[in-house]
Amino acid sequence: MTFDILTIFPGYFASALEETILKRAREKGLLEVRTRDVRSFAIDKHTKTDDIPFGGGPGMVMKPEPVVAAIEAARAEGATKVLLLDPIGRRFDQSFARELASDAGATIALVCGRYEGFDERVREFADGELSIGDVVLSGGEPAALLVVDAVARLLEGVLGNEASTVSESFAGDVPLLEAPSFTRPRSFRGKDVPDVLTSGDHEAIRRWRRRESLKRTLQRRPDLLDRARQSGLLSGEDEKLLYELTKSK
Repeated sequence: MTFDILTIFPGYFASALEETILKRAREKGLLEVRTRDVRSFAIDKHTKTDDIPFGGGPGMVMKPEPVVAAIEAARAEGATKVLLLDPIGRRFDQSFARELASDAGATIALVCGRYEGFDERVREFADGELSIGDVVLSGGEPAALLVVDAVARLLEGVLGNEASTVSESFAGDVPLLEAPSFTRPRSFRGKDVPDVLTSGDHEAIRRWRRRESLKRTLQRRPDLLDRARQSGLLSGEDEKLLYELTKSK
């Protein structure tokens, strides 16, 4: 898979792409990340990419000429989908990440906004917008990096243990938070690992993890459980475990 990141700060990505999973994915040839400097498409001698908004108001707006020219260059070099990183876009979640990762041969262009956002006329040259949530950032660069990381780890062969993406938070048909994890030492400052995890009883361990996953989701993200119920995704066992959890409060 290829990501083509359109930005006025291409150097922002250099360090992250040379570390951990993203570095390994690139070395294996499973991921390519290109950065495209939007400033190089500016049409004035000062390489200006922003200007004051018509009608007045605070801040600056990204000009359409350089942004659209950068998008067209990405299209010409094989971009199959162009997404603006923008607060009005579809909320990025694990389901969206899986959707993007489903086509390993795709080239996805991520267009990083800055200042007060894009000139509205830019939108007709993109396939859609993507938002990472209700938070204000200095620009789209951190969001682009988040998207690349989330999608890359879902590509076949990127992770050493493919099962890791199945059991973690928001994975699977029911988007729940992951159950607590423990490792050595068995006892740490008076806190012991739950006996069930060292019992060797795989069914008991599975049931414990499911119960704890439901418990954590109920406590921290009840909205996920509400959505799962509305979609009919919870099993009879899930409902029984949730009943036990609520009765024990």
